Amino acid sequence: MLRTEVLIVGGGPAGSACAWQLKQHGVEFILLDRAEFPRPKVCAGWVTPRVLRDIQLDPAAYPGNFSVFNQFLIELKGLRFTLQTRQYAIRRVEFDQWLINRVRAQVITHQVKEIRQEGEYYLVDEEYRARYLIGAGGTNCPVKRALFEPEGQPVRGSLIVAQEEEFVYPGASRLCHLWFLQQGLPGYAWYFPKSENVVNVGVGGSAARLKERGDTLRHHWELLTERLYAYGLVRDHPFNPLGHSYYLRAAQPLLRKGNALLIGDALGVSTLDMGEGIGPSIQSGINAATAIINHTPYTLDGISRYSFPSLLRLQR
Repeated sequence: MLRTEVLIVGGGPAGSACAWQLKQHGVEFILLDRAEFPRPKVCAGWVTPRVLRDIQLDPAAYPGNFSVFNQFLIELKGLRFTLQTRQYAIRRVEFDQWLINRVRAQVITHQVKEIRQEGEYYLVDEEYRARYLIGAGGTNCPVKRALFEPEGQPVRGSLIVAQEEEFVYPGASRLCHLWFLQQGLPGYAWYFPKSENVVNVGVGGSAARLKERGDTLRHHWELLTERLYAYGLVRDHPFNPLGHSYYLRAAQPLLRKGNALLIGDALGVSTLDMGEGIGPSIQSGINAATAIINHTPYTLDGISRYSFPSLLRLQR
């Protein structure tokens, strides 16, 4: 049996950022992930300037696809306008590998099946033992299922369902488009260009509101593809979207039970307006590691609930 101070389940941005923070402070850890890296991951890949600061990412030294946006073209129902901003985009297959490579020596490929607590320790599949257990395994994280849900669902935010696709499109437009609340969609659709003619297109919205209206996300995906054709953004492409789901941040999420902590999508920290998840996930991983290092409470202090408060006011 392998023994360590901290066992992290999940090697996405939240888990990798948590591991990196622990490594910097000399705290012993093991990170488990069921996938081999690099792994395919469809994601708009939107990252903010704060993300670069938090993980000390230098764009000039970053080896992967990296795009810079100085504006978003936005349509909010019938209103069209340009939002001046400074944002970035990466490809998750590259970004996740870059993050995990910084802690690669402590990473083990392993699919978690059983978790139990024995005294002050957590045992995983009778192979790993740790004083602290970090759940960073996404929406269906095994740590969340085993330790946080048996006594009733923890408080969590709205469930968002999404469909998206990332592909190479020669001659792709370099302008980012966002369509909010179009044709009854309780959410937004996007066209997110990246460098080297890579584009990510997708649609996401509230699962509960779609169900209430007898609507489907597939319907809005089809509307998006029609819009992309009409705008001349994507034509003659055989679309094949992938679906996924995640939770927006709750008012009072259940962060911790004993020495088991949830971070990233396992906790549900995406922003309430844009569903931005990468930045808040990384920040939650760093906060959890800091709590362990300093023996202080684990909180979400410093992690904003919104990506663009001004845009939220316009929606209201």
